[in-house]
Amino acid sequence: MSEPDRRVFEDDYGCRRVMVVENGVDERYFEPQDVLVKPNSMVFTGSMDWRPNQDGVRYFIEEIFPAVKRTLPDATFTVVGRNPPRWLADLAHSCPGVAVTGTVDDVRPFIAESALYVVPLRVGGGSRLKILEALSMEKPVLSTTIGAEGLAVEDGTHLLVRDGTEPFAAAAVEMLTRPHRFGQLGASGRGLIMRHYTWDALAVKMARVWQKAVTSYHV
Repeated sequence: MSEPDRRVFEDDYGCRRVMVVENGVDERYFEPQDVLVKPNSMVFTGSMDWRPNQDGVRYFIEEIFPAVKRTLPDATFTVVGRNPPRWLADLAHSCPGVAVTGTVDDVRPFIAESALYVVPLRVGGGSRLKILEALSMEKPVLSTTIGAEGLAVEDGTHLLVRDGTEPFAAAAVEMLTRPHRFGQLGASGRGLIMRHYTWDALAVKMARVWQKAVTSYHV
């Protein structure tokens, strides 16, 4: 799904003909919505039975969110995703401003009404469908380097990339308090989606991969 994945197959397994077909997004489903955005609100979406998501959310709640709250006492953080562990619900209950929804029918309203989409991941591989969905909806995104890994995004053009508790928290505060300054990130992100990450575009690329595989196969 990504260049880092390709290098793993080449370096660790000796594969010499590896082609990358990226993750994609339905740009017609995840489209910008004209809704009232909640000030100082942040959101994370993803399956909460996946360990990298659990680690990232816990890290955000315990270390980053308190730093944001010191500057923005009314800041909120919503975790949207299936099968959250009991400890996460308990942690959220003990932290004012944090909500855990569990499974929802549609993640789009939660993304649309939030002022900032955060991806505080510290481990993982592949690429993040969650970032593609948020960018497709023209939302400003703040991610760690690992969170944005495998995507052709540029820091400062399509999203902001920050690592470490204080840099991440400081960027979150700046993005929340200066929404007009960072509004262009969402528009640039949507443009990137339309150029490179629609399923229609990736289907053409996948077809070329299969055709190459067929023509190079020898019985």
